[in-house]
Amino acid sequence: MTAEPYRESVLWSVVLPVRPFGVAKQRLARHSGRHHAELAHAFFLDTLRAVRATPGVGLVLVVTDDPLAARQAHTLGAAAAPEGRHAGPDAAALAGAATLAPDSPVAVLASDLPTLRPEELAELLARARRHRRARVADHTGAGTTAVTALRAAELVPSFARAAGAGEPALAAGPGLRLDVDTPADLARARARGLGLFSAAVLDTWVRPPAARARRTGAPV
Repeated sequence: MTAEPYRESVLWSVVLPVRPFGVAKQRLARHSGRHHAELAHAFFLDTLRAVRATPGVGLVLVVTDDPLAARQAHTLGAAAAPEGRHAGPDAAALAGAATLAPDSPVAVLASDLPTLRPEELAELLARARRHRRARVADHTGAGTTAVTALRAAELVPSFARAAGAGEPALAAGPGLRLDVDTPADLARARARGLGLFSAAVLDTWVRPPAARARRTGAPV
């Protein structure tokens, strides 16, 4: 499973599968109502922003059928490719990897990591160079937030299950493990510090009524 490290000069490609915002984050809908789409959108933007700022990352490819996500990917310096309706994250990851050079290193990340920091991703990619394939478990241990492969042709996505086919689970910073699916996840992310886009959405749309009233001077 281990392999010789890649040269540090070899840049990683990062693939971000992104579901259409309107159908994403349904478990948050009960907490935030119609704002779940805005939250999914903001999570994606914060994740993409952190990835683009990470040393050692070259191409960033957003695989999505959401036209807004595709447009903003281009605006923020990434590429975009269609997912294919209801393909799922594993199929989307493979579709993205198939567009890369077979021998290039690739990392596939969940797009709902709103506390991700560039240094966390840089540290993960440095560790991943020592493994032919690897993965990162989410904060619950029940899911996967990232998979890596030193050769894009050998990528084995494992987002649909907790463990990949024997891939080692790498240590990673909390921003890489904290995907936001539930209100409890969102509370943890707020406590750690959300990215700019997610913080703005929470401040504008999801602020409790009493807090909004205090801010505006309106009666509670």
